[in-house]
Formats: sequence, structure tokens, C-alpha cells
Amino acid sequence: MAIIKEEEEEETEPQPHPQSSKKKKNIPPPKPKSELQSSPFSFFFYFTLSLSLIILYFLFFSSSLSPQDTKSWFLTLPSSLRHHYSKGRTVKVQPLPNQPPIELFTIQEPSTSTVSENVLIVHGFGLSSYSYRHVLHSLASNGVRALAIDLPGNGFSDKSMEVTVEGINGILGKVWYVYSEIKEKGVFWAFDQMVETGQIPYEEILARMSKRKVAKPIDLGPQEMGRVLGQVIDSLGLAPLHLVLHDSALGLSASWISENSHLVRSVTLVDPVSSTSGALPICVLEYPVVREMVLGFSLAFAKIVNTCCSKRIRVEDAEAQRVLLNGRGGEKAVVAVGKKLNSSFDIAEWGGSEKLKSVPMQVLWSSGWSKEWSDEGNRVAHALPQAKFVTHSGGRWPQEDVPDEIAEKISEFILSLPKSVRKVEQESIPEHIQKMFDEAKSGDHDHVHHHHHQHGHDHHIDDHVHGAEYMDAYGLGQGHHHGL
Repeated sequence: MAIIKEEEEEETEPQPHPQSSKKKKNIPPPKPKSELQSSPFSFFFYFTLSLSLIILYFLFFSSSLSPQDTKSWFLTLPSSLRHHYSKGRTVKVQPLPNQPPIELFTIQEPSTSTVSENVLIVHGFGLSSYSYRHVLHSLASNGVRALAIDLPGNGFSDKSMEVTVEGINGILGKVWYVYSEIKEKGVFWAFDQMVETGQIPYEEILARMSKRKVAKPIDLGPQEMGRVLGQVIDSLGLAPLHLVLHDSALGLSASWISENSHLVRSVTLVDPVSSTSGALPICVLEYPVVREMVLGFSLAFAKIVNTCCSKRIRVEDAEAQRVLLNGRGGEKAVVAVGKKLNSSFDIAEWGGSEKLKSVPMQVLWSSGWSKEWSDEGNRVAHALPQAKFVTHSGGRWPQEDVPDEIAEKISEFILSLPKSVRKVEQESIPEHIQKMFDEAKSGDHDHVHHHHHQHGHDHHIDDHVHGAEYMDAYGLGQGHHHGL
């Protein structure tokens, strides 16, 4: 028995040794002290490298997509856009009572014959008057005075307003402000101030941060856009007029038309949308990554337009629209205005209102874009039973596909209506001006003669100044601008 026990003890004693040896093999050897000391330095090296790459990324895109100086931006435009601008003029409008006026671009195609009908084209989402240049030319050749405008935030009109803001919210806001200061004054500005004054310009930076003027993208809603439309019509003397509203322009102009139906001879709706989204999807301009891809590459933008808007738009025309959207922060203003559209707008309720029963209407609709769009056309036709419903062979941007066909249908509808009668109202002279005239008449002949001579001189100066105001949009001089 004793021998057996010893054998068992001998057999059982060596068992823990292989297990303990395995455990020792699984334990990793301790790292050298040099490796432990270098790991924090490696972390900070890669962290700094990543941060530098991110900063370079934002520097690149902010320099390429941020609003440019208007003159330098204009000089980089294609010749077709510069030619289009040279044929128009800018007028000043005031969409908000307590804000400074903004400049709005207008263009008229000169007619070769005496015309009695005024037609104003209002573009849709993401477009400008440039897109309707062929329609304007065809309308003018048909004996119609045709005009188009760039709504605020679009085309050659102002795309931002200077506003005064107080303080900066959040860490990111302060970081961005410091970045803008460095971009404006240089990297070593603060260091130079320290060398000159012996202290950090902390108070100056705080003062600038507390109250400063910034360029804010124009974000006007339907009421403000209606006010702009009314001011343009009044300043150019267009009433009574025929309105052509494309795409989302109906949502922006509907309220003004209802309130001023006595100034409107007819309304032509070209593929109108009653929701917040036009033919061009707002998401391609709203989200930064998508926006940079679409507006940064000509082929990407042309593909979006061919898929969603136009059947056969030319490459150079799509490129011109992309340049106008991409310049001077236009994409931000377009998105801001698009978000202000009334999503609850009811086209049937609007068209059936008592104020619009006497206003002739026409709807031009794409016949072969898609089944869904044809169904939407049927819904619009039922919502506006008093309107003349006509189909066309173009896409949702038919002014690019079939401009002559669109112009022919518009002019045929307008010229079928009774001719417009314009009332010429004599503008009353203000009381203080009338008093000056009375005092001048009561003076002697020499004084009157001197007054008239001076008045003529002032009138000449006034004409010179008035003519000069059309050239100031890009600081390039009046040049080839034509008055309307």
C-alpha cells in the first residue's frame, strides 16, 4: 500500500508544472522603457497631423466656396453670363422696412415693334433670368415686351445682407471667429501687436467680437418676395402686366397676386409646384458634403439637372447655372429662401378665391417627363378648372429644352386677350416743392432765369448720377447696360 501511494504521489506531483509553464508562456514580456516613453509622443504626433489635415481641408473649401469679391467673381464668369449681365440693369428694392435696400437684376429683350403688353417672367428654385434668355428673345420677336428678374439671392441680384450681430455663441463660433480674423489680418497680426504695444490685443478682439457686422444670406419669405415683386413692377412702370411663373415662383408670388389682382392681366404657370421643393432637389444644396460634390464638379451638376430638371440642356448652359449658384454664397441664399416657402399652400384654394375669378390663367405642363409628373398635372388641372391647360414637349425646365415652343404658347395666350389699357396718372407735387415753385414765380425775371438755368444744370447732373447708378453692381462702369 505504501508503494502504491508513493507512485500516486509521484504521478500527481508533476501535473502543476506544465500548467504553470503554459501560464508563463502566455504572459507577454514587459515592454522596454523606451517604448513606453515613446507611445505618448506617437499619439500627439498623429493627433497633430490629423488636426493639420482637417484645418487644411477647411482652408481649401472655405477659400473655394466662400463668397468672393464681386468684381473678381464677375471677371471669372463665362462670356455668355457677362454678355447677359451687360444687357440688363439693377434696381434697388427694400424687402424689409428696417433694413437697407438691396440690388435686384432685371433684363428686358428689346422689341422691334410697338408693343402694348408687358410680360414679366419670375424664375423658379435655383434658377435665374439667364435661363429664360431664349424665351425673352422669342417673346420680343412676337411683339411682346418681355422682362425677367433675378429674385433676391439668385443670379446677379444681391445674395446677402449686412447685419449687425452681438456676441458669439459656443466654442465653435469663437474658433470660427478667430479663423476669420487670421484669414483677414494674417497669422502674425496678434504677434505684431504684441511687439508694438507690449501686450496681447485682447480688449480689441473682445470689442470686435461683441458687436460686428456680418454678411447674412438673404432668407426672404413669400411676403417679402411679394413686396419685392410689387416694387419692381412699380419702379419699372409695368402695370397692368402678364405674369409668367415657373416652378416654385407660384409659392413666392401667390399672396401678392391675390392682393393686387387689379394689376395683373393674366397668369401663366409653367410646371408649377405647390410644395416647398422645386424641380432641383433642395437637398443637393442643403447638405455640405453633397453640395460641395455637386457644385464643385461640372459633370455632377449636369447629371443632377439632366435627371431631375431638363431633358436636353446643353453642357455650357448647365455650367452657367452652376457658376451662378456657386458664386458669392448663392447656394446658401437659395436654400434659405427655399425653406421659407409655405408647405401648406393650397393651389385650389388660391385659384378659387373671389379675387382671382376675373384673372385669365394658363397652365403649361410637361407631357412626357414622367407618369408621376403627368398625374400631378391632372391634379393641378382639376384644382384650376378656369385655367387653360396646355402641354409642351420639354422637361420641368422647358425654357432650356423648348424655349421657342414655350414663348409661342405664352404670346398666343396673351395676344388672344383684350389689349391692356394703361392709365397715365399725373404725379402730385409735394407741398414744399410747390411752395418753392411759387416763390420762384414771384421773383424778378433775372432770378427766374437764373433759377431755370441752375435747375437745368442740376437736372443734367441728376441724369448723370442716375445713369451711373446702374454700373455699380460689380464696379466695372456702366458699359453696355441698357435702360428698361
